[in-house]
Amino acid sequence: MNFEFFIAKRIIASKDYKSSISAPIIKIAITAIALGIIMMLISIATGVGLQKKIREKVSAFNGDIIITNFDTNFSDDSQIPISKKQDFYPEFKTVEGIKHIQVTASKGGVIRTETDFEGIIVKGAGDDYNWEYFSDYITDGELPDFTGDLNSDVLISEYLANRLDLKVGETVRTFFLDKESKNAFRSRGFTIKGIYNSGFQEFDEQYIIADIRHIQLLNRWTEDQIGGFELFVDDFNKVGAIGNAVYAETGSTLDMQTIRDKYYSIFEWLDLFDFNIILIIGIMILVAGINMITALLVLILERTQMIGILKSLGSSDWSVRKVFLYNAMYLIGVGLFWGNLIGIGLLLIQKYGKLFPLNPDTYYVNEAPVYLSLDYILILNAGTFALCLLMLLIPSYIIAKISPVKAMQFE
Repeated sequence: MNFEFFIAKRIIASKDYKSSISAPIIKIAITAIALGIIMMLISIATGVGLQKKIREKVSAFNGDIIITNFDTNFSDDSQIPISKKQDFYPEFKTVEGIKHIQVTASKGGVIRTETDFEGIIVKGAGDDYNWEYFSDYITDGELPDFTGDLNSDVLISEYLANRLDLKVGETVRTFFLDKESKNAFRSRGFTIKGIYNSGFQEFDEQYIIADIRHIQLLNRWTEDQIGGFELFVDDFNKVGAIGNAVYAETGSTLDMQTIRDKYYSIFEWLDLFDFNIILIIGIMILVAGINMITALLVLILERTQMIGILKSLGSSDWSVRKVFLYNAMYLIGVGLFWGNLIGIGLLLIQKYGKLFPLNPDTYYVNEAPVYLSLDYILILNAGTFALCLLMLLIPSYIIAKISPVKAMQFE
């Protein structure tokens, strides 16, 4: 143990440390660091959590990358069929970062009951459909199974079920415009297998999920004709680059669109969260640093005589500065400890208790989502510790200006 660390430890352990003039200032500095780390943890966990949750919901209905016929314009009800016999299906091996590919098709229609009706989009899913996200949204019933023979099971949203007073097990009649027969309609009877609630009303008020073979029959397509392909990527941050690579690998008659492009306004809004998080972190670190500077200056003023004694015994300015920097490191560590304890505790309560709801019409989620990762927690703590300590190097330089003779006469 070096001399400076020993002196700093003795200062912290001294009886007058907690009852000195600097004690209230020290407590304020520790509180500021604790509150700062709490605010930073909450802003990152909820900000990133909201981004991930909304992105997952958009991906659940669209995939991360969409491939359709070049003339389709990505419309939900004017799809020009393409063949699913492509070199990249059922595995897209020529582009790295793609974890799943599935076939889909969609068709607009109307659900009609004895008393009401609603416009819908029936999305066709096949035996390769990714139910990863939908499994978390099921509120009643279960997911349909489209791996066997053609069946009439569908997944309907809670929003539509409530508006039309529908329940699991009931049969609903749907009507579709037959484009090959003027002013003619074709109908299908579907059985509700499950009810979902994604919290994303823009999708919930439109989509029901049915067997893709119904869409093929309604459009008079062959078994090999589909509306398009949906791709899921391993790292959504690289979706733009992966999308460009996918476009280069597909034929000249096929077009590609990422969900960032299709829902540009939503993802632009989500990108603003990054700026807000950075702004909050910057402000919190600045506030914590200013409070620590104040505490350090008060400590230096209170220990002026000790500084004079240490200098008279031959200690260098840097050696004396290290005594106070070690002291400051201890205070920062205490603040970080309590900040992490309270901050992570609050986040865990929200994650599993869901105490704070959100308006889904505004935020697309029912409660504030929480994303916890050891990586960003460690980086945040290390960064806060380092930046606060770096900010203290300049005020600690005042020790070099203190004369040993005047310091020992200081009252």
